[in-house]
Amino acid sequence: MLQRRLIEADFCVVGGGLAGMCAAIAAAREGLKVVLMQERPVLGGNTSSEIRMWVCGARGAGNRETGILEEILLENLRRNPTKNIYVWQMILHEFVEREKNITLLLNCTCNDAEIEKGDFADGRSVRIKRISGYQMTTQTFIDVEANLFADCSGDSILAPLTGAEFRIGRESADEFGEDTSVTVPDTMTMGNSCLLQGRELTQPVSFVTPPDAVIFTPEQISRRKPNMNKTSENFWYLELGGERDTVADAEEICKDLVPLAKGMWNYVKNSGEHDADRWDLEFFGFLPGKRESRRMVGEYIITERDISDETIFPDTVAFGGWGLDDHYPAGFYYVGPPNKDTKTPSPYCIPYRALYSKNVENLYFAGRNISMTHMAMSSVRVMATCALLGEAVGAAAAVAVRHGATPHGVYKNHLAELQATLMNNDCFLPHFERKRSALCMATPIENGDDSLKNGQDRPNRIYGTTTCGCTVQNGTPLAYRFEKPEQISAVHVVFDSDLDRVTLPGDRCEQIHPTRCNVRLDSPMNFTLPATLCRAFRLEIITEDGRETVAEVKDNARRAYHIPVEKRASAIELTLLGNYGDTAGTSLFSFDFT
Repeated sequence: MLQRRLIEADFCVVGGGLAGMCAAIAAAREGLKVVLMQERPVLGGNTSSEIRMWVCGARGAGNRETGILEEILLENLRRNPTKNIYVWQMILHEFVEREKNITLLLNCTCNDAEIEKGDFADGRSVRIKRISGYQMTTQTFIDVEANLFADCSGDSILAPLTGAEFRIGRESADEFGEDTSVTVPDTMTMGNSCLLQGRELTQPVSFVTPPDAVIFTPEQISRRKPNMNKTSENFWYLELGGERDTVADAEEICKDLVPLAKGMWNYVKNSGEHDADRWDLEFFGFLPGKRESRRMVGEYIITERDISDETIFPDTVAFGGWGLDDHYPAGFYYVGPPNKDTKTPSPYCIPYRALYSKNVENLYFAGRNISMTHMAMSSVRVMATCALLGEAVGAAAAVAVRHGATPHGVYKNHLAELQATLMNNDCFLPHFERKRSALCMATPIENGDDSLKNGQDRPNRIYGTTTCGCTVQNGTPLAYRFEKPEQISAVHVVFDSDLDRVTLPGDRCEQIHPTRCNVRLDSPMNFTLPATLCRAFRLEIITEDGRETVAEVKDNARRAYHIPVEKRASAIELTLLGNYGDTAGTSLFSFDFT
């Protein structure tokens, strides 16, 4: 008989992609005891070393996602000058392992759940008591009992296991008034892709045509023609399976994808059309990246209209901004362009009510499986947006546990606390500003600008501003001075991490992505932290006992700090000591306090 193990926790997250990682990290940092169950040996989901899709997000100037994701991306720039996929994988793993409140279960597939049925709070009919997983490396069944659960698995594994309501496929145009050609709802989705990566060498290397490689017709290749001279060539269009069930038929879809991907590399190498003699196959994806399967049903279903009309939700907890990037179900074999990419407003709001179950009392979800239509999912599904959703769910779980509340209870009674927690942790919420104390607003800033205390941590069209913050002479302290000692709870500082990444080398594709696909001989090999980012700083308070250093950071690799103080002070001083561009002045967006 195989052994069985029980773990008790406050919060259990299923799925270790960026959404699940950020959910677990956010909750753990707020003090929750967290279990993260991941069926693969590595973290990162579609951006892992097993699949290697880029982390994409909101388009447009100043719209980069921040919070935990920006911490990860900046750490990657600090430690990974060549964008090595395995260093990226190390960093993802370390971000989870360093949190002492997280129990990480790798190689553990969630395969069962124990539920209670009844008349629960807020009209819910189901409550999860525990979930179970099988960890193949230890041949152990692991049960996790928790107050709250989050399905960040992408495929919504907890839907069939718990009876959580879900949708799959495409809605008809008239159901939600969306701009889709679908007149009758169906179960078709976007497909899966096996990716390729190449490396340019200084000498020729051959590639023998595999016996099962698909040999493309001129018509087929004309519709999906690769270009090895483009840094943006990542073969995403090697896509199949949307006309089938991307969960139940996953292995059969993969059996068709692998010969398709072999055929594409064979075409690159042996067609004579790509001057590819010196290109070698760096990576071949045997684990397909998935775009769509089950979508959970929450209290609110996000639609294309919410995105295109820029609906402002009072319960906004995240934002998106990728296009409505809808791929045709036939994928590679669709006669026509592989996708329809419609520009969206950026940023647009994402509501909290789409992140917890309509019928399961204690179930959250984050990632491409949140409560939304197929059309909305074509935009929301990208990984940077999913990371924000994960952080929102992790923060919400912490608020729920703190108050003994359900996910809906947080919406009813603690929404402002959730939003404040997210903004204090550097998550941008469109149309919202962070709270500052009345004392902060009334006290002048020495050597600074009042925009440093406007609660806006980035330039953004939502605020109607093109500039935000100011540049401060290195070594000259910014200061708040009070007539008498005042109680200071926390100090908030946000630096300029070059959200548009224009200070990085390479073309636009190289600048904005944390990993790369093809490696050319002229690919940049000297990525560093953004030139605008503060390298070192010191935060001090003046108390009755004298000058006290609250924080002193050298070799800084973070954009934002929310620093607890909880002391009476007659002054607060922030001294910036340099930046990575080695200029005399360093820019920052915020310096305020509560």
